[in-house]
Amino acid sequence: MDKYEIIIYWSNEDKVFIAEAPELPGCIAHGDTHEVALINIKTAMELWMETAKEFDDPIPAPKGQRLAFA
Repeated sequence: MDKYEIIIYWSNEDKVFIAEAPELPGCIAHGDTHEVALINIKTAMELWMETAKEFDDPIPAPKGQRLAFA
């Protein structure tokens, strides 16, 4: 799980740090601090994978490299 890219950024609108795991569709978390957002996204990623396994959904392999920006 540690090989998936995580993006953390500040949301002015929500006044929290947003953390996303873009390789796991819809896997997003937040926190009041950068550290809390990181902890929360790791928990969200674990739950995402558990749910995918439960429903026999495919789990994408981590790309192991930085994703491209548009």
